[in-house]
Amino acid sequence: MDCNSFLFILYLVVESFNQQHKSTIMTFPEELKYTKEHEWIRLEGDIATVGITEFAQSELGDIVYVDITTEGDEVEAGEVFGSVEAVKTVSDLYMPITGTVTEVNPDLEDSPETVNSDPYTGGWMIKIKVNNVADFAELMSAADYTTLVG
Repeated sequence: MDCNSFLFILYLVVESFNQQHKSTIMTFPEELKYTKEHEWIRLEGDIATVGITEFAQSELGDIVYVDITTEGDEVEAGEVFGSVEAVKTVSDLYMPITGTVTEVNPDLEDSPETVNSDPYTGGWMIKIKVNNVADFAELMSAADYTTLVG
């Protein structure tokens, strides 16, 4: 085997390894807070944006439907505000803190797979008017969430 053939084979092995392990390197943005149920929340004043974490979407697999019918409702922390349907399972979505659902991401109706490809930006699920902003501090930091999911 000549040197070029060896280098090409080595390249293929490394590329294959990278593709297989790409999904195991997850990010959990520091500016967000997290729940044990794998939701994230971003607070701006008294308005919060909520979605599911990269870990959650990877565990669910390909998301095919997002069902949220709580727009306009006040939902207590820990209560279900909707569900996501993946190819093989359906999972409830839990409210991280008490608030009124003011908006549901309209893009998810036609493109639920955005939750898989962009969970922290385009794949957000709801916006809420938070009842008590101080509750935000009680949620997990990115470091705590990273420890939770290992």
